[in-house]
Amino acid sequence: MEKPEPSYRLPVSKQKTNSEVINEARSVLRTLRTQRPSTPAEVQRKLFGSESSRAPQNRPPSVFSLHASSFDLAESRPASGVRLSPLDYKPILVISSEDEDSSVSLPKPAVDAAEIRKVSNARAQLFRRTSQGDAFPASMAPLDHHEEKVDCEAPAMMSSFHRTNDNCLTEQRAYTAFNDKSEQLICNEHSAKPEREDVLKGTAGRLLFQLTGESNQMKKHGIVESLPRSIGWKRRLTGLEDDTRADESEEEKSFWHVKVLPILHELESEDNVESLCLACTKLYQVLNEGNMLGRRFKRRRMLLRTLYKLVEIDSDPLCVKLAKIILSMKVDGKSLLGACRLAFKVCRNGMNDYLVQNDTLLDCLLEVLRTEDLQKNNEALLYCLGAIKFMSGNAVFLNEMVNKGAVEMLLQLLKQINNIKENDSHFSSLGHLLVQLTATLRNLADLPQARCQLVCSGAASELCVALEQRMNDKDVCTYIVRIFSKLSSYDDFCAALADCSRCYILFLALLNKHQQQQDLVIRIIFVLGNLTAKNNQAREQFFKEEGSVNTLMSLFQTYHELDLNEEKWQHEREREEKKNPKHPSKAEDVLIKLIRVLANLSVHPSVGAALAAAHHVVELLVTVLEYKSVDVCEELVINTATTINNLAFYKVKSSAVQDKKLRIAEMLLKLLMSNSMDGVVEAVRVFGNLSQDHEICEFIVQKKIHKFVIALLDAKNQDVCFSACGVLLNLTVNKDRRALLMEEGGIGKLVDCLRDFGPADLQLACLICKTLWNYSENITSAASCFGEDTDTLLMLLTSLLDEELALGYSLDRGDHHKLYWETEFKPVAEKLLDRIQTHRSSVSTAIIAAF
Repeated sequence: MEKPEPSYRLPVSKQKTNSEVINEARSVLRTLRTQRPSTPAEVQRKLFGSESSRAPQNRPPSVFSLHASSFDLAESRPASGVRLSPLDYKPILVISSEDEDSSVSLPKPAVDAAEIRKVSNARAQLFRRTSQGDAFPASMAPLDHHEEKVDCEAPAMMSSFHRTNDNCLTEQRAYTAFNDKSEQLICNEHSAKPEREDVLKGTAGRLLFQLTGESNQMKKHGIVESLPRSIGWKRRLTGLEDDTRADESEEEKSFWHVKVLPILHELESEDNVESLCLACTKLYQVLNEGNMLGRRFKRRRMLLRTLYKLVEIDSDPLCVKLAKIILSMKVDGKSLLGACRLAFKVCRNGMNDYLVQNDTLLDCLLEVLRTEDLQKNNEALLYCLGAIKFMSGNAVFLNEMVNKGAVEMLLQLLKQINNIKENDSHFSSLGHLLVQLTATLRNLADLPQARCQLVCSGAASELCVALEQRMNDKDVCTYIVRIFSKLSSYDDFCAALADCSRCYILFLALLNKHQQQQDLVIRIIFVLGNLTAKNNQAREQFFKEEGSVNTLMSLFQTYHELDLNEEKWQHEREREEKKNPKHPSKAEDVLIKLIRVLANLSVHPSVGAALAAAHHVVELLVTVLEYKSVDVCEELVINTATTINNLAFYKVKSSAVQDKKLRIAEMLLKLLMSNSMDGVVEAVRVFGNLSQDHEICEFIVQKKIHKFVIALLDAKNQDVCFSACGVLLNLTVNKDRRALLMEEGGIGKLVDCLRDFGPADLQLACLICKTLWNYSENITSAASCFGEDTDTLLMLLTSLLDEELALGYSLDRGDHHKLYWETEFKPVAEKLLDRIQTHRSSVSTAIIAAF
């Protein structure tokens, strides 16, 4: 009878089954996981982080002061249909009912010191700045000295502020300067309130100026017919009514006088910050109630001028409310920039987050993001996004942002920026904006809902486009790679990124360009490790990119040398401090994630075979095992051993692993003797592959490693027992080594493992049966071969060969489990059972029959 072939050998021509692939993947080929690189939170909120590559002189400032002059009053008035030239007649000044035909000079404000009100330091500074002209654009032209124009503060405002004569006249001139040249002063007896009239009696009376051709004085001069008939030229200037138009409804006019005007008077006269904040809250509510928010509001110019004056008051609660109202008025140009800077200034202080949340400033900023033109207002959008970025650093705001569509807005803006080519004049400045955008996306990526939106919206491809266009901008590249670092840890985004075929080229280009930039390099390597962890196509595609392995090896060499230098420096330090660092050094962390990429790549059959034959790859891996102790950096050493184990699986010609097998075995012995249980298990796994070689088996026996391996069977851990059985299986191929199992009690421990883990782990059960089959090849008596464990072994095999009973242990594992039982476990278990039954005594037969 022909002796059966040992079960560990498989005919070369035999097609591998699914179960064999599963078995091999468990025992040999494994991908690695590692922690995502940590990014320390910025201690201080800035437009650009402390690690920014931008020189201070080449980037917009994070700190600045804001004044009324930071806003554009000329822009703030609503657009009119027609802009008219000044009328060529002299306005006629008419005093009140006593003498309507006589002309008078400008009224002089009361100069009695008792009537002059003392204002606070902050407001006095505001008035002083206003009187000097700082509150208005420098480009405003002075009045033509040939034109006789009369302008004054409205009675209501004079009563509120009680200015001195000089200040009043100075502000009047400034006010006239930014008025539309088409505006002429007209008479309106209904504008001043009765209670204000006494203030002016005895001086110049109450002035009434009229623009329309309906006044008797203008009729006398015959100019009614010459005036245009458009609605844009009819305006009234009565106190705070300088933006009123003729088409304003009576309802709107009444709402302004009854609801809005009193609040504006309060804002102009109040000195207490808390009262100003309350007034601003009331003002926003009233404007919203009257549908006066936005551009269509005809009196917005004086309203905005009042708000702009309050900007210089140093109060964050007030600035939040001012920014909200100003942005809600849909300002443009310089005023929009000023408002966004105001919001940025407030959000820069994390202590103000509760203020920003209570006043829903986020809504206004998102509206700016959604509606404003990218190229026209890119600087305003920069500070708007900067403020949003600061908010996104607070977890409280994140859900609110996602729910309000921030992700979609940011991606839409990203697409617009990507459409701006490098030869465009705005390309460089938009890079600053892109930093804020990608930093915000990075924070949003923490939320599952945001991740889902990023995947569904094609964020991976758009970010790759930005990465390609901004290859020279390290800040942009870093933030995009940080986004990838976060999102590639999730299968759905990782698959979407893997579908972007150019991402591998981009990552390699960045690694070659920024090889010394550890924060960028480590994240790119981490992303590549995620891409190659589960996707066989990604492994192949990356490996086939020109220079991919050379780039990895160049990085390996660079950071290996850095790590060596760090170790020497640490040894030269005070020897009293022998505490090991809790975390890997920067160089070690790069090596950990770099070796992980190699381990993941080697799972692919053709890629793994090529890497196994790459001597410079294996040489660097062995070098790490030689100089790095598991006690110093456990993850680095274990990752290295795993990668060597994967490469050792491939039996290729000129295998670098085979060439260095004894050198590797020496390093693994050192790992076996360490205090790291994970390190011990990994070393045993490598020996499981290497022990297929006769020289390695001799090394194991000489160094008494087999005793250590047998002892591991008592670990009560499935993976540990599986690795140990792999080594013992290879040792029992040689007849001279089979007795080693009996000497160390190995048979009993194998039977115990079969009993403890076999029913739930058929792969381990199969490996144990193969080992016992090799061991019992020359059996003469079951009792002498298996001793007191014979009967237990027979019962276990009989039970595991019962299909219904065996497969009932793991119904949830699917068809592959059944396939494995049928094709792998059953054949060898039946042969072993038959062999034992053939060589057992009649007493044992009776016991089995009874069972």
